Amino acid sequence: MADIQREIERKYEATDPDAGAPALPDLTTVRGVHAAVPRGTHDLDAVYYDTADQRLARHAVTLRRRTGGTDAGWHLKLPVTEDVRDEIHAPLSPAVPRTLLALTRSRTRGARLVPVVRLRSARDLVHLLDADGTLLAEVSVDTVRAERLTDGDATTGWTEIEVELAPDRDPALLDALDKRLRKAGLRRSASASKLARALAETAPHPPTATTPPDPHRGTAAEPVLAYLTAQRDALVLLDPAVRLGTHDSVHRMRVATRRARSTFRSYSRVLDRTATDHLAAELKWLAGELGVDRDAEVLTERLTGHFAELPRPHLVGPVRTRLRTWANARRGGSRRRLAALLNSRRYLALLDSLDALIARPPLRPAAAKDPAKAIHRAARKDFDRLADLIEEAFRQPAGPARDHALHEARKKAKRLRYAAEAALHTLGGPAKRAIRGAKDLQDLLGEHQDSYMTRLTLRELAGQAHAAGESSFTYGLVYGHEESRAAGYEAELPAAWEAAERATRALRGTR
Repeated sequence: MADIQREIERKYEATDPDAGAPALPDLTTVRGVHAAVPRGTHDLDAVYYDTADQRLARHAVTLRRRTGGTDAGWHLKLPVTEDVRDEIHAPLSPAVPRTLLALTRSRTRGARLVPVVRLRSARDLVHLLDADGTLLAEVSVDTVRAERLTDGDATTGWTEIEVELAPDRDPALLDALDKRLRKAGLRRSASASKLARALAETAPHPPTATTPPDPHRGTAAEPVLAYLTAQRDALVLLDPAVRLGTHDSVHRMRVATRRARSTFRSYSRVLDRTATDHLAAELKWLAGELGVDRDAEVLTERLTGHFAELPRPHLVGPVRTRLRTWANARRGGSRRRLAALLNSRRYLALLDSLDALIARPPLRPAAAKDPAKAIHRAARKDFDRLADLIEEAFRQPAGPARDHALHEARKKAKRLRYAAEAALHTLGGPAKRAIRGAKDLQDLLGEHQDSYMTRLTLRELAGQAHAAGESSFTYGLVYGHEESRAAGYEAELPAAWEAAERATRALRGTR
């Protein structure tokens, strides 16, 4: 079973590379640090694994098998933010553990992992303690010897200082330690990890210092491809989180698929739909698979909240038990099912197709033109479709036809919001206002849709209860509450729609 830890650390090196190994200054002068206790020297031997073309390294992911020290085993490190990584541990074994292989799959796409670098380090470890003897941080002086295992046998070596925050400690301590270390003549390491430095310094060909210019810079293609790339990156980044069952990761991955699909539709004059429609269909498939449990979970949470708010005399019959039975019957997903989905050839092919499309986008003539014009056109198109549905809903009497129109309007509000998100770096303030207006409208329509689906579920539960000879009083009572809520949402709609219309005028290129 893999063990997951959140790692917050910073690495330092000497300001003058010719000055010799950096020395650790007195850190007890830092506020809150009462003692710096030596913990001896540990000899560490780690072999790092990657694909032949270093796909993990390109994503700042490291996978190693390490012996020595206090945490021997397999370690997979996944980036979260700057200085923060999730470290997943697995016991020592001859081959890469299957759990860790799975967590790298969105990056490797099934390519074989091979040993690429061996790092042998002598680690002088120091514990920083507060006045109560509680561990604040671990500081180590690491003398590293790196040996390349592919593309030759080049070696290199260096000494660095690593500061790792203890679990549940205040990250502000790292800033205070940073000031002390810089004052002592140290600087933040140029490399994000030991592996990155080893790969750079043992590369058979020095990496080029310059990056080629973006051929789409200043054109309509630039913001569209940037937004699409961000959604592809989100899918890759969230893949391990979904496999690990991280809170809200499934929902966020589903949103990324929707954003990508929406981009294809909104900016169809930039990207040729004859080349993107198949990919849009695959993204819709993935969103559907990820959402197997989502709707039932939302409804269960909403009804659980309703039942919890009712006075005890109004809970007539086994309503909570019946709700649990209903929810369990609709729980089609599981960690195993999601893992099978993310290991499927179809899913990995989808990621490959996104990569290929971003690398060689199917651009239409409008893609080479002014980005603001493409954004205005896309926003007007999405807004007009949304307006038609809102007006249709206003014309309909309360009932299923209005509910359907409002549900469709919610989808179009999302599309308008995503089109505005893609325009954020191009149009700035107007895009921000449009995003806010569309989101407020989307949220209101979402509450209305949840109320509608809750009422359908209550009718289903009431029917089951009646068939079993139970009272349906509680379900009818809550149904009435939801009807009242829906009427309230509809009463708020004209003002929300007016605000959204006003907020999107600049995005649409109108006044």
